[in-house]
Amino acid sequence: IMTQQVSGSPFLKPFFLKTSIRVISPLQQRRHTLPASEFRNLTPQDAISVFEIEREAFVSVSGECPLTLDKVLNFLGQCPELSLGWFEEGQLVAFIIGSGWDKERLSQEAMSQHVPDTATVHIHVLSVHRHCRQQGKGSILLWRYLQYLRCMPGLRRALLICEDFLVPFYLKAGFKELGPSAISVSNMHFQEMEYMLCGQAYARRNSGC
Repeated sequence: IMTQQVSGSPFLKPFFLKTSIRVISPLQQRRHTLPASEFRNLTPQDAISVFEIEREAFVSVSGECPLTLDKVLNFLGQCPELSLGWFEEGQLVAFIIGSGWDKERLSQEAMSQHVPDTATVHIHVLSVHRHCRQQGKGSILLWRYLQYLRCMPGLRRALLICEDFLVPFYLKAGFKELGPSAISVSNMHFQEMEYMLCGQAYARRNSGC
């Protein structure tokens, strides 16, 4: 499991209660602290938070969630190592969920299947909490996720589908277009995109994104 501090300080941020001043022992203080910001793999216990963020983000735009709650639970149970969540003071603010795939292109079956021990990751969804949008968090999380995948033995590439208006976002992140996807959801059509994890120089994230 990958856990990494984002802030420059390695210390935890304590909660301060609006009560009379009193001395708090280090042990008591430690019980009431959470990392200011961390990245880690998601677990089935995170599924409700994941689905609530996803539902708000996608239903308001397209009327459809890429993943139902049952699918979220399924993927977080089968392949939690292919997920990544960004937490601030213990609250989920952004996430990516992926699964394994074993064919050259994505098909409708890829939307609900995880194929273990394969060289391809299917990125199902990247979503950011509504209160944290327009802050570059999606770009930062995607960059960290791709670098994380590059460190996993045997993985060669990542695939995803997206609507046309998101193509420039993924092109900037290093993906290339493969053309129209065979997958359709509620008469919506998508472009399929690919990111090669092997044989690519390590790229420093653009701090302006």
